[in-house]
Formats: sequence, structure tokens, C-alpha cells
Amino acid sequence: MVSISRQGERREWSFGEVADQTARLAGTMRRHGVGRGDVVLTLIGNRPEWVFAMVGCFRIGAVALACNEQLRAGDLRHRIDAAGPKLIVADEHDLAELAAAGPNCPVLSVPDRALFASEPAEAVELSPSDPCLITFTSGTTGEPKGVVHGQRYLPGQRLQATSWLGAEEGDLVWCTAASGWSKSARNAFIAPWLQGAAALLHDARFDPAQRLEILASERVNILCMAPTEYRVIAKRTPLAPMPAMRSLVAAGEALNPEILRAFDESTGLEIRDGYGQTETGQLTGMPIGEPARPGSMGRALPGIDLQVREGELVLADPGTDPTFFIGNLDGRPAPLGEPWHTGDRVRRDADGYLYFEGRTDDVIISAGYRIGPFEVESALVSHSSVAEAAVVGVPDDERGSLVRAVVVLREGYAPSDDLARELQEHVRAQTAPYKYPRIVEFASELPKTASGKVQRALLRAEPPAPLRWNHER
Repeated sequence: MVSISRQGERREWSFGEVADQTARLAGTMRRHGVGRGDVVLTLIGNRPEWVFAMVGCFRIGAVALACNEQLRAGDLRHRIDAAGPKLIVADEHDLAELAAAGPNCPVLSVPDRALFASEPAEAVELSPSDPCLITFTSGTTGEPKGVVHGQRYLPGQRLQATSWLGAEEGDLVWCTAASGWSKSARNAFIAPWLQGAAALLHDARFDPAQRLEILASERVNILCMAPTEYRVIAKRTPLAPMPAMRSLVAAGEALNPEILRAFDESTGLEIRDGYGQTETGQLTGMPIGEPARPGSMGRALPGIDLQVREGELVLADPGTDPTFFIGNLDGRPAPLGEPWHTGDRVRRDADGYLYFEGRTDDVIISAGYRIGPFEVESALVSHSSVAEAAVVGVPDDERGSLVRAVVVLREGYAPSDDLARELQEHVRAQTAPYKYPRIVEFASELPKTASGKVQRALLRAEPPAPLRWNHER
């Protein structure tokens, strides 16, 4: 593993060092009462301690719940209440936000070296269906829901690692997804290690020029980024050949043909798109060695039974997916005996290539993040000036979609730029910053059905008639 800190400090880690640090941290978890099936919540950036904590959980049969550092106290409180962690391992920079969430279990701080002072814990024998990992996904009408993956999720990553990611022994792989997202769980280190490749961790905010510098200086061979990151780099930074690079992959949202063309012309490499969900893991990918098809997320990975039914992508037999989840935190088991409806509309060409066309529900995909409108609406309504709010996505060339909020104010309040900015900052304080509405509009009422449900489809189609204000930042 190669790690680059926020301060630019670089270190190489051998597999032996990783194994030792992992086993010692697992021993510390044991000393704090963590055993098989117990949940350990992590709130750490893309740094080695996050990897050690995750693998430490895998080693002793604990269940890892990685949280993104952008989450606010309310987000963390929801996850703590839902998962009931036995222990939390958090970055020192995140302790204040975590404290505001009121955790009711011990909290260990990174980078305290005492975390690694214990005797190494022995690895335990586990079955494929034992719980391994929890990831939260956004819903459309309620709070995010916890999805539980089994131990089979770990070796199951070999399918996408060999058929899509394309890592080989001796490669350096950089998956830029922040810790806490399902793509980081599978490709930041698990899939590379299954192939004998090294993983690169960079614990810093996205900077297009810096990213290109690191790709060149570290001679990265495999790059996995969100489509938005590819778009921003192509539009804001001069591209140049990447002699060490062998494979570029993307997942999270559809890739624009012009971005594919820009990278191909400048670097001689095609970006191969793929698709997956929190519950399923990777399902499709542009095959290795075949020309990329602009706008396509590739074909079903070998052996996975994917079908298109009435325009919706359906996993007809979840048993064919080696990374399908085992259940939900609320106790509901995964529907292994019935088709899994992804909620995504697609079309399939004559050669089996799939093309994303949109969601069948109200989830907004912005810069690769899946955002449930309910969370943003709830944050807005908690402001003293807001009577009602509806949130939808609007198309955007760079991010794919932007979060747009249509707000009905309480009596005594009037639309203004200052109020729009105040509402944006209020949402950023209440929930993860990536969810805040970049467009705020004010209306005298929201379109509703006869039963009183907000008609988000009408808001997506065109602005409501009483639209009075628009503020984007």
C-alpha cells in the first residue's frame, strides 16, 4: 500500500506491515470487548488506519461500518441508533462532530499509536453468510437504510476485479472514492489485493491538477474515479499522455461521450464504465480489451443474470451475484429467492450493452452521490422560515445532476438571496455537505395530488407556475 497524507507525507507499506498493524488493531478491538458479529463504526479518511480498522474487523468477525467524513451529527446519530456499534474508531479531526452525535460506546482516536500496542489477535473461521460490512444507502421517502453484506462479499470482488477493474500482480491501483462509500469498500484495497496489486490512498480533497501530478509521480497503472472527477479534470486541466497507465474505469453515473473522447485523444486510453448498487456490488462493466461504447455501462459481468424488464434493469437471479447483500439492519433478509429490481431504467442494444436512462424513483445522482430527497427536505423544513419543501434533481453538464429545492415560506418571510444562502448553509450544517441544494427556488405552493402527495415529477418536468426566485452557488 502507498499512502499520501493531507500534509503530503508519503509512505510505502508492505503486506507484512499491513498484516501486523491490522492484527494489533484487532487485538485492541478485542480488549474493548468487540467480538464476532459486533459492529465497529469507522470515521476516518482515506488513510492507512481506515484500512487497518476495516481489515481488523474482517479478521475477528466484527462487522465494519465505514462512515464518510462529510456526515454531520444527525447523519451519524442515525447510523449509531440503527447499527448499535460496540466501538468507534475516528480521526481526531472528526471527534467534535462525532461528539455532537452522542455516541454511547467507547471512541478510539486516530492517530493514537496505542491503537497498535496490543498483542495481535488471531483470525477466526467465518462462513460466507456471516455479516461482514454495513453500508448505508439513500432512500426516497425515509432515512438512509443500512445494508448488510456477508463475508462472501470479500472474495466475491474477484469477479469485477478480473472482468472490469483489470488489476494485475505488481500494479498500483488508485480508487479515489472516499471511505464510507460502497465503491471504496470494494476497490480502494480489497479488489487490488485479491489480484496481488498495491493500493494507493490519498487523504485530501479533490484537486484536478494535484490528481494528475500524483498519477504521473506515482506511475499509477489502474485508475478508478467517479465520472464527475473525469469531467472536471477534462474541462479544467490540460490532459497529457500517461505512460504507466493501463486502465481507466468509472462508475456511479453515466459518462458523457465528449469526456470519453477527450481522454482517448489525450492519453490514448478509453474510460470503461461500469454499474453497481450498494445492495448488489458491481453488476456490469465495459469488458477489458473491447472498444468502449460511449454512454454505455457495459455488459453484465460473467455469470450474472441481468435482464431488462419493461425498461428496468432487474437482477433476475440474485444467487448469480457473488456480492449480493444478506439483509438489512432492520432485520429484513435479502430477497434471494426473487428478482431484485434496481429501480434504474436502461436500454440494451443488440450486443447486450446497457445504457442508463434514469431512475424509476426520486433518488438524485449528483457527482456520483446518491441523494434521497427526503433527507434534504427534512433539513429544509427544520429551518424556521420554511413551511414546505420539495427536492428534485436537474441536469448539469459537470455533475450529472444538481439538487434543486423548491421552498414554500412561512408567513412573515420573503424570498431573497440572503435567505436562499442561509437555507443552503442550514442544510450543509444539518446533513452531509454534498446533499445541499445548489439551486433554491421559492414558490407560493407545491404541486400535489388529490391525496396531498407532492408531485416531484411535475417539478422535474418544468418549474412551477408561482416560481419567484432562483439562487445557485
